[in-house]
Amino acid sequence: MSSLSLSLIDAAGLAGDGGSFVSGSRILLRKQLLGADLERCSSYAIGRSWMKNLGGSVAANSRRFSVSAKIRKGKRHDYPWPKDIDPNLESGHLSYLSPFKPLTEKPKPVTLAFEKPLHDLEKKMADVRKMAAETGLDFTDQINLLESKYQQAVKDLYSKLTPIQRLQMARHPNRPTFLDHVLNITDKWVELHGNRAGYDDPAIVTGLGSIDGKTYMFIGHQKGRNTKENIKRNFGMPTPHGYRKALRLMRYADHHGFPIISFVDTPGAFADLKSEELGQGEAIAFNLREMFGLKVPMVSIVIGEGGSGGALAICCANKLLMLENSVFYVASPEACAAILWKNSQAAPKAAERLRITPKSLRRLKIADGIIPEPLGGAHLDPTWTSQQIKLAVMKAMEELSELDTDSLLHQRYMKYRILGGFVESPPVDPVKKRRMKKEDTKLIPAESSAEEVKISSLSADLPISGAGIEQVREEVDQEMTNAFISLGLQEELENLRNELSKSPSETVDPTLKERADRLVQEFRQKFDHPESFPQLKQKLEVLSKVNTLQNQIPEEKRSQNQNEKVEKLKEEINEKLLDKLKTKMEVLRTARALVASGTVLDADQIEAVEAANEELKEMLKSVNLEVVGLGKSKSPIAPPGLEEELTVVDKLVRKEIEAAVEKAGLRSKIDELKAEIASGSNGEKIEQLEREIKEEISAVIDLTDLKNKVASSLGLSAQEPAYAGNA
Repeated sequence: MSSLSLSLIDAAGLAGDGGSFVSGSRILLRKQLLGADLERCSSYAIGRSWMKNLGGSVAANSRRFSVSAKIRKGKRHDYPWPKDIDPNLESGHLSYLSPFKPLTEKPKPVTLAFEKPLHDLEKKMADVRKMAAETGLDFTDQINLLESKYQQAVKDLYSKLTPIQRLQMARHPNRPTFLDHVLNITDKWVELHGNRAGYDDPAIVTGLGSIDGKTYMFIGHQKGRNTKENIKRNFGMPTPHGYRKALRLMRYADHHGFPIISFVDTPGAFADLKSEELGQGEAIAFNLREMFGLKVPMVSIVIGEGGSGGALAICCANKLLMLENSVFYVASPEACAAILWKNSQAAPKAAERLRITPKSLRRLKIADGIIPEPLGGAHLDPTWTSQQIKLAVMKAMEELSELDTDSLLHQRYMKYRILGGFVESPPVDPVKKRRMKKEDTKLIPAESSAEEVKISSLSADLPISGAGIEQVREEVDQEMTNAFISLGLQEELENLRNELSKSPSETVDPTLKERADRLVQEFRQKFDHPESFPQLKQKLEVLSKVNTLQNQIPEEKRSQNQNEKVEKLKEEINEKLLDKLKTKMEVLRTARALVASGTVLDADQIEAVEAANEELKEMLKSVNLEVVGLGKSKSPIAPPGLEEELTVVDKLVRKEIEAAVEKAGLRSKIDELKAEIASGSNGEKIEQLEREIKEEISAVIDLTDLKNKVASSLGLSAQEPAYAGNA
């Protein structure tokens, strides 16, 4: 503690009227200050009662009084200069120049809502290990099983995150910040402050850093790692001073030829009244304009969330890269849901419609690359994530360094010029613009391509075109199979398929139909859950809309398009395979003519027909075609009356077989065979029962008697063959 003595005297005779001066440790004031003026001064902290007592003493000029006060020592600075500075420092950032220090306490683990199943598995594994340690029993198999399930669950969960889940990952409290990444990837780093026109905004950090001996200008949004830091950094939401500081350093880098690397991690610009008064919109707009004139390469990386103009104000770069679990949006999903659906609970739906994920933005050509993260998020291994950022940035800088100044500016200009798309519509009468109705807004762009425009506008996230629709259908088939597997219904589905393939095509067993209906109902109950398979549901919705729109196309136009495709396919096949097909088709035509005339094919002819069929299949596969089934010709190829005769013979043979079954007492064995097929038993037992039944029926039936009955039913003699080729 130290003390200070203030002596107040009447200085009227020393300094003249109204005079005042300072002498040593005494402050001499004019007389009037000791009256009413001093009484009104709050800085002296003198009470009214004390001032009244003071009035009597002031009257005597020779008297004086003193005030003693104690001054506490000032608080030491948060990041003081070290006593011994190494002048030969070659690597690492100057930690004493930055308030960004390692946290004294390790951040607490945070479990997001969709990560709770993983947390439960971790808890189970911990309980089993604890039980093994307490009891001394061997639970190795159980622990290994739980670990394998956990690893598979982690892979399934984080490889298929929904947009709203990626948004939660981007907002994770423990996610690495801009300075975390900078200190991991730079060899030297020094922070630069201020915009020379206001104060230093802590929400935007700028500085120079070197990577592999080359200097870069780093600019980025800085969030806090805990509540105290978040309040200091304003939760990563910059004010106009921050954007003007970023612009000053961009110009500095442009002047000195330093490439610029910017990191985006902000929910948006700070939208308080003071920021608006200081020109928040003007600061952002000015940055947007000035960035397109920078003559140095610029690469931006979205490491968390990039919100609207607050993010764009520092990332109009030549290359825009995004971390795997980052998001980039024009409005937050919560705000979008509140505007469109009047309820922020619809944020998951809004997140899907906004297309905020790296894959969607890459498909829309907004993002130029996706940087991988560790399975589970960047906060699980920040150092590895930083190294991946470094590799991606260095690769992008290497590509941009090959461009001259004009090409660099043109490339940056064209990157943003080609974004988005529109369809020209017929002009609307200005009168209608004032009071437009719903039916007036449905403007058809062009008569010839209206259906194509509707289909292509269904989803910018999916490749909807001729080949694109087929690709989506294939993806849907594969994802439906994966859905059955993940829901534990794949085994039941396979059993049902096998049994349906063995049953006659004319009729379906009621038991199988009931099982199929039950399986479909169980699948729908699990599939219709709001958070289950959102991407698959989106693709199914798109296919449904595509089919609806295609059905709206006139039948004549659809038939015409289909016929054109068929003719085009025929031309391609004929062009490639015409010479090879001639000999094979001749063999098949000859065989068909012989069968139509009633001639029995010998073994060599049958073998030649089968060989021709196989070679034709191989030829079709060579042009990406596959034989999925054999169609029946609509025109009859058999002689007239042959089909009726075969029907009569078939009824007679079936009747004889039924009589043989009753005679041999095979009804119980046939019922046993049906039961085995229905229960899904193994194939060996079923084949054995079928073989036994066939042998016993053959032993009972008299073939000579059957031949005579067939001949008499057809009005033939017993010596004439009723038909050929069935032996």
